[in-house]
Amino acid sequence: MPSNAPVLVVDDDLDSRTLLEIALSAAGYTVVSATNGAEALTVARRFHPAVILLDLMMPIMDGYAFRAAQLRESELAAIPVICVSGRHDAQAAARELRTADCVVKPFALDTIVERVNALVHSR
Repeated sequence: MPSNAPVLVVDDDLDSRTLLEIALSAAGYTVVSATNGAEALTVARRFHPAVILLDLMMPIMDGYAFRAAQLRESELAAIPVICVSGRHDAQAAARELRTADCVVKPFALDTIVERVNALVHSR
């Protein structure tokens, strides 16, 4: 059973963002989204999501800068992040960024929903 808290999808790619929004909404989650890290900080401060799905490569503020800023803010630091990236070194980047999980693009939507469910239920 999904949490009442929203899931934040941060990705500059409209197709990826839309697919994630549809899959998570169908699984019963409220989904909020952002197209870059700066926008994501604003959205996270407003909605306090249960989980953040974070792309690494975005304009304006990338996933690395977002994660650094998130960890500096006590209100946001404990929100688990799932790195969702097409980078060849996504797993290593996720470890470096201390994210809760990492899913490499292209991904199966069921995998994303399962990983979000696991994080929501572990909190």
